[in-house]
Parts: sequence; C-alpha cells; structure tokens
Amino acid sequence: MTDPRRVLPSVDRLLSTPAVQSLMNRVPRNVVVTVTREILAVVRSGQRPVPEDWAAEITDGVADRIAPSLVPVLNATGVVLHTNLGRAPLARAALEAVARIGAGYSNLELDLATGTRGSRLDHCASLLAELTGAAGAMIVNNAAGALVLALNTIAAGREVIISRGELVEIGGSFRIPDILEKSGAVLREVGTTNRTHLRDYQAAVSEKTGAILSVHRSNFAMSGFVASPDPADLGALAREVGVPYIFDVGSGLLADLAPYGLTGEPLVGEIARQADLVVFSGDKLLGGPQAGCVVGDAASMGRCRKNPFARAMRADKLTLAALEATLMLYRDPARALAEIPVLAMLTLQPAELESRARSLAAQCPARLGATIRIGESAVGGGSFPGAKLATSLVSITPGAIGANALALKLRLGDPSIMVRIVDDVIVLDPRTLPVESFRDIAKALEQALAE
Repeated sequence: MTDPRRVLPSVDRLLSTPAVQSLMNRVPRNVVVTVTREILAVVRSGQRPVPEDWAAEITDGVADRIAPSLVPVLNATGVVLHTNLGRAPLARAALEAVARIGAGYSNLELDLATGTRGSRLDHCASLLAELTGAAGAMIVNNAAGALVLALNTIAAGREVIISRGELVEIGGSFRIPDILEKSGAVLREVGTTNRTHLRDYQAAVSEKTGAILSVHRSNFAMSGFVASPDPADLGALAREVGVPYIFDVGSGLLADLAPYGLTGEPLVGEIARQADLVVFSGDKLLGGPQAGCVVGDAASMGRCRKNPFARAMRADKLTLAALEATLMLYRDPARALAEIPVLAMLTLQPAELESRARSLAAQCPARLGATIRIGESAVGGGSFPGAKLATSLVSITPGAIGANALALKLRLGDPSIMVRIVDDVIVLDPRTLPVESFRDIAKALEQALAE
C-alpha cells in the first residue's frame, strides 16, 4: 500500500484552495503560510495522520495561533490570591486609571511645572509614604527586585545578619539566600531553624556587618518550641550598633484585617516605625498590580533612588497608574475594604457567602444536583498561612464524565473556569467569583455536559 505521506499536497496547492484563500482575507497571509508549513511538516514526520480536510485543519491551526495566550479565568477555587491565576484582581479605579493613562501620553517623566525632565520614581512615592508613615518611598517592578535593590544599596560586600528560620523559599523556587547573594551582600546566619534570640544577633554584629535583615515567613507558619525577637527590639539593636535594619514583610498589608479573624501578617505601617527600609509586594494583600514597594527613612531611600538597579527594575506607567489608584482608596479604609477586590473577598461574611452559594446552585443545570456544603477558602499568595476562611461551597457530582474530565472541559471552555476537586466531586467557591458570573458558569456547565 502506498504511504499517503508520499503524495502530500504542496504548500502552494493548499494555499490556493478556496477555503484557505478565504481565510487569508481575514488573517495575515504569513500566519496562514507558517501554520500550513508546520502542519505539513508534522504530517510528513508521521506525528499526525493525513487530514481528511486540509482546509479545516489549517483553519483550526490558524485559530490557535492568533488566539491570545493570556485569557480571563473565572476563579471558583476559593483561593483569593491564586498565584497561577494572576493574584490580585484590580479595583475598578485601578482599571480606569490604566485605561486613562495607557490610551495616550502622560507626565511619566516630565515635571509639568518646569517643563523639564522628571522622575518616574516620584509617582506613588508621597502617597505610599503618607499611608505607611515612612519618610520616603519608591516603586520597582516586583518585590524580589525591591529586596535586591535594598540589599545592594545598603550592604553590598558586607554581611547581612538573618535568622536561619527566615531563609525561606518563595514562589518559583527563588530562595532568600540566593537573592541575598545576587545582591552582592554576604549571608551571615544566626540562631536555629525554630529559635533565634536577640542575643544571637548581638553576638554576630561586627565591623563587617552591613545590615540586619528580617524576612516574614509569609508562606508557612511555625508553632511549638519557637522564638523570634520582636521587630522593635531588632530595630533598637540596629540603631544601637549603627547598622541599618531591613524588613521584608512580603504581602504588603496596609489594612488591619484582625477584626475579620485574619492575624499574623505584619502591617507595613507598624514595621515602618521599627525598620530603616521595608520591602513588600503590590499585588498580594495590598491588592494592586505586580510591583515592589520600598519605604523607609529619607537617607536610605535617597541611596536606593540613586542605585543603577533602580532603573533596571523600574516600574512602567501602567503599573504606576494602577498602583496609585489602588493606594488612593486606602485613604478611606471603609472604601478600601469595599472596592479593593482582595479585601472585599477576604472580608465576606458567612451569611453573604451562603446566599451567593444558593444563588449559584439554583442556576446550575438541574441534572447535576448541586448542593450546598460548608467548606474553607484560602488566602493564598503566601499570605496568612494556615488561616481558615469559612465559606459555603456549591458541590456538583459530575456523573459518568468524572470530575477530572469535567474540570478539564471547564478550564478549556469560554469562559475558562478553574474549579476545585474534592473526593471526586466538583466544588465551586463563591468567595472568589463575581456574582454576575453565575449565569456564565451555569451555561458553561450545560455546554460541557452536552459535548
């Protein structure tokens, strides 16, 4: 039997067919040509059978090629700061600011009063300093970059004293010791994994000391026989021996969430009173865009601004616009809790969650037999480790299709929906879902079952 791959059509022949010609009227020719060549190459290699309908195969391939790689996802997992799903959704005010600034030109690096060059480092600085009580502030592109900048500025070539219990690994396998090394500082470990005392820091101070560093253990918790010095005591020690005190608080909590049962994360404003420099994220508990924030005393901030890394790690205009709009909401704490999505989701009350769950369940296809069950949400994003957020879940028994297959169809659908699977059952957590999305979820479930 003749191998059908021996008589494969040429690229020109395929491009000349009416269906592909019609496709090139809607899509750039170079895209269609590239996809056609790739399909032919895969078929010729035997990795794919010869298509029954070449035009349909090319059309599907082109559709995949021109589709955006970044798409919206409905987060039904209940993980508020879901790193894989982009962490903090932006407030409406932040979205409006991005659209307003991104649509045209702006005074990103222009002093409007003098008409001369300005600095992008000025944007958000005074507002962030106001909210944290610090003398100065600056924004860079992410929190890891902010820590590198602070360490390189303050302690390059010198020892940085840190507890062994704070040599943590953050997302993406990035480790604090590696970041510290790349900053040019020298690691000086003190204490043990579970217990480090003030006297350990005192004993480690020498003429080689460049800074004392604290890193909040934001993505895990230790309990039992543990001990760590109070930041106020470390700040006092640093001032006594004449070295800077740097604190990486991680999640950037500006609003006190203790009234809602969420404790253990340091408030930036409180730490700023103890440390010379405080480093934190913009897109975690702060609820803004990805950014690295640095606040501190005037002298340290002045040195950070002059560091060449400040330019290498600078934030873009859209980040600054979104962050400024988010920070402005914090001037009214009640408004921040209501309008910053992360804070609003974290502070949802049980009665409201149950009401939303019942509304979602009522809209789901009847054959799924959606029921309500008590469960827990998670803060996520390496914040409030171990915190338990009571919620009401919508439980769906997938039937013959199975939970994994149904979850896959929902992820690949339009809209894409990310769910949780618990004991072979699909669960939807309304905490992280907009109420207006319930109808879309119901339609997606119906479509997934019909395919």
